[in-house]
Amino acid sequence: MLALGKQNRLAVKKEVDFGYFLDGLEWGDILLPKRYAPAGLEIGQLLNVFLYLDSDDQLIATTEIPKIQVGQFALLTAVDVNKVGAFLDWGLSKDLLVPYSEQPIPMQTGKRYLVHCLVDKSNRIIGSAKLDKFLDKVPASYQEKQTVSVIIANHTDLGYKAIINQQHWGLLFKDQLKERLYPGQQLTAYIRQVRPDGKIDLSLNPIGAAKATTLEPAILEALQQAGGFLPLHDKSSPEAIYQQFSASKKAFKQAIGRLFKAKKIRIEQDGIYLA
Repeated sequence: MLALGKQNRLAVKKEVDFGYFLDGLEWGDILLPKRYAPAGLEIGQLLNVFLYLDSDDQLIATTEIPKIQVGQFALLTAVDVNKVGAFLDWGLSKDLLVPYSEQPIPMQTGKRYLVHCLVDKSNRIIGSAKLDKFLDKVPASYQEKQTVSVIIANHTDLGYKAIINQQHWGLLFKDQLKERLYPGQQLTAYIRQVRPDGKIDLSLNPIGAAKATTLEPAILEALQQAGGFLPLHDKSSPEAIYQQFSASKKAFKQAIGRLFKAKKIRIEQDGIYLA
């Protein structure tokens, strides 16, 4: 089944002076303008194309890949604002409309906004900055330590809200972050926990044993740079450990335990030493 605002795989049906017509099945023939056609295109060849409406609201195909597709979130720049709404650059010749009804606050030209792409009731592809409408629609089924993809949304008193796997809200706590984050950043994160109320806590560092594995080379490198000694051990404060390695005390203890068993370090009362 074809999908507006997404990539579709269509067969080339016939060639004309101004491009190619693709077999749109129940949608009829769909024009692929000549400027978007790859060299050597042949009749019957299958082609991945993005389907959208041009400036005349006619269905058209392109081989260009936009910055956002229907069902996705992305940070886009407003290139124009008029009485209809704001127009965002999504990488195609026709900009993406965000109607005023989909703007929590009025958008301004030149600023960037995190938006969701959808097809509205009038069959238009539009953007919406009212993100809550499109998230947490299904129960979260993540497991602790699970790797997920996140998009940073906005800063709060607790930290940063992030969109998990294009489906759910999650939170990265500021006291566990070593550097500032920015809206639109796409990062790999890890599930710390799914709370009974459905809220999801995230971490940018692997959880548990996985973190210990990644910590081991970092600890050895830090020891070498410090001349073979660090004043950290299993009794050190969580704050001191996090400041040095951006890791929890539990993960640090697991890491030095492995290094000790491998006879790569010594653990003394005043800290750890290279063996």
